[in-house]
Amino acid sequence: MTDPIALDARTPRHALPLLYPGQAQKEIFVNEALARLDALAQPVVLASRAAPPPSHAAGDTYLVVAPASEEWSGRENCLAISQETHWVFQTPYEGMRIYDREEAAIRLWRDGWSDPQSIPDPAGGSTIDIEARGTIATLLLCLRSLGILPAN
Repeated sequence: MTDPIALDARTPRHALPLLYPGQAQKEIFVNEALARLDALAQPVVLASRAAPPPSHAAGDTYLVVAPASEEWSGRENCLAISQETHWVFQTPYEGMRIYDREEAAIRLWRDGWSDPQSIPDPAGGSTIDIEARGTIATLLLCLRSLGILPAN
């Protein structure tokens, strides 16, 4: 399904609808802008999917992956934001960050979404420095707790 009302007057980064003088039904445009801001202020995606889930609530946000199908066809890499009756899509921009709840990690857009990589705790080697390993393990734990690295 496409956006119910489409106008060229939109903000450059998030495509929020702009009002124009004498516009009727301003509440529709303001409500759409507020719903987008609500999803994009600190974006959290529930999961990565190629097709819409069978059920969803308003505000549910997904990362669209290839090969996208159904209503999401042609929207690969976009964020699909549920507006209950339809989906709105946000095209990522350089430096955009999202929290991927499924991966429990932060992802970053740089000509493609970063792939959260797991970093194992230090082990092995012929020379073992217990203090260095403990410090590295603590750093990894902190990065995982902040969602910067995925949990092992």
